[in-house]
Amino acid sequence: MKSLVQLAHASNPAPSLAASRRAFMGRTGSLSAVAIALMAGKDVMAQGMGADVSKDVGILNVALGLEHEAINAYQLGAGSGLLQKAVLDIEVQFQSHHKAHRDALVATIQKMGGLPVAEKKLEDYAKTVKADTLRNQGDVLDLATRLELGAINAYLGVIPAFGSKDLGKVAARLAADETMHFTYLTNALGRALPGGALSFGA
Repeated sequence: MKSLVQLAHASNPAPSLAASRRAFMGRTGSLSAVAIALMAGKDVMAQGMGADVSKDVGILNVALGLEHEAINAYQLGAGSGLLQKAVLDIEVQFQSHHKAHRDALVATIQKMGGLPVAEKKLEDYAKTVKADTLRNQGDVLDLATRLELGAINAYLGVIPAFGSKDLGKVAARLAADETMHFTYLTNALGRALPGGALSFGA
């Protein structure tokens, strides 16, 4: 960790991160148990459950859109020429996690008879994340940190909808991946981690 702190350039203080659970839930609502069961590969469990499939597909596609954005943001960072080798290796590893999330979401949407939202062109994501404003390694890490925090809150936001530990565990595991990314990136930027307990998903 210390070496990454030394490698990361100083950057502007983190802006207010309003991509909270409430913002995400306001746009998407909650996933049904059947959708989470399918994401977990528990197809038999899902067969006996009732659900508004169209609603679930829509929510899953929002999550898939977030994963597409994260994958491409990491790609933009990797191709920027701004990252030193140690940081680049971590970015590529984190991108692979997002690709695994993407694949799980695509498979679930298809099992539910839905059409996964298509990935946009790299240049479209470059505009969305304002890649032209990235000037140094710190800028790239700051962008990744903000995206990871939004993903944490998004996945935590769907967990309260489930009574089954098995079903809630899937969303929790996705959130755990994003929390690991956020923590590592925050440390790499030389920023303090959240000081209080229960810092995420509020």
